[in-house]
Amino acid sequence: MAYLLKNLSLIDKGVIQSPKNFLIEGDLIREIDFEEGASEVQVLDLTGCVITRSWVDLRCSMGEPGLEYRETIESLCNSLLVSGFSKAIVLPNTDPVIQSKSEVEFIHSKSRDYLVDLEVMGAVTKNCQGEDLTEILDMHFQGGIKVFGDGLKTLANPDRYMKILQYLKKFDGVLFDHAYDPLLSIFGQMHEGEISTALGMKGIPNLAEDIAIQRNLDILRYAGGRVHFQSLSTKKGVELIRKAKEEGLAVTSDVSIYQLIFSEQDLVGFDSNFKVKPPFRGNEDRLAIIEGLKDGTIDAIVSNHNPQDFDSKFSEFDLASFGMSGLQTFLPALVILSNEIGWELLIQKITEGPASILGHTLEAWTIFDPNTEWIYDEKANRSLSSNHPWYGQKLKGMVKYMIKGGQLVKVYEA
Repeated sequence: MAYLLKNLSLIDKGVIQSPKNFLIEGDLIREIDFEEGASEVQVLDLTGCVITRSWVDLRCSMGEPGLEYRETIESLCNSLLVSGFSKAIVLPNTDPVIQSKSEVEFIHSKSRDYLVDLEVMGAVTKNCQGEDLTEILDMHFQGGIKVFGDGLKTLANPDRYMKILQYLKKFDGVLFDHAYDPLLSIFGQMHEGEISTALGMKGIPNLAEDIAIQRNLDILRYAGGRVHFQSLSTKKGVELIRKAKEEGLAVTSDVSIYQLIFSEQDLVGFDSNFKVKPPFRGNEDRLAIIEGLKDGTIDAIVSNHNPQDFDSKFSEFDLASFGMSGLQTFLPALVILSNEIGWELLIQKITEGPASILGHTLEAWTIFDPNTEWIYDEKANRSLSSNHPWYGQKLKGMVKYMIKGGQLVKVYEA
């Protein structure tokens, strides 16, 4: 079956084009100026919609195995699909931890039949505890893994950090680093500043992230290798990575999309849905991150999807777990940011940017309507978790179709 998609705007390679018609035949998509008269063409008028290369998420948590009540592989794949993503890096922080080829094979086998591709981040230390190294070479050569890290946990031991980089150099693997100092962050509940003082909350200072990034860049400079810094949140962190790139170090970075939307001010109401790590910082940090996106210091925007069960989130603020569910709210967040940052740059940071970090080509396409409104509620939610401050609200921006492997798949309808 061939498809004629009418009146679509294309955003690709940093350029947005006026509405055109596109013909899909198998794996080929081409622009046409007229309606071709093929007998087996299904015509869809998509006025107001946008087509882009399909999106890649570099930081996404799940629950299976062991924590299926938070998110199964099935619910995660369905959530990714309806959110516009054709590929995602899943973190190893499950139970058991994804730290050997058998766990890798389990994830690959269970996700094989879904339209979304899950790529595993293999844990680099046993049980993500930061000490003994895992079977890194075995996971790569037997499981095909090139991305390694401890996911939600930081790598605080400098000796282990150096050895990991040396191992990964053997096959051009990349270390995904969630950099912060655990002792400077200990017992912290939110960003350290005037708001945390007023609320009587133990704060997490910018310094916790800044010195970890500086130390890890020094180790990278000494040992060589590749590092991708995840979920930047501070102005100084952006400056350090900018200088490292100028120096020629093999460094890339990303930011969680909600860091571009929320700030420490949003925690005044003690809503535990705003409790995340790294915490929401001040406006100066947010503006520095946006500047880092514009000048290429920050290569990608991620969902940092971290589903939590009801009991983990809806409790006293200091007892609640860190994390926010971030997939189905991703496009509505892009819609909000489009006026400040621009669609061209936003799309580049979720397509070519993350794909270049992974060394992948983009073969799928996402079609979305930035103006469609819908209610983010139990009926619409594809995740098993709902830990997001926008849950129950009307949002703007809906993914309509995905094109992959010659299939045009309708992913959601309000």
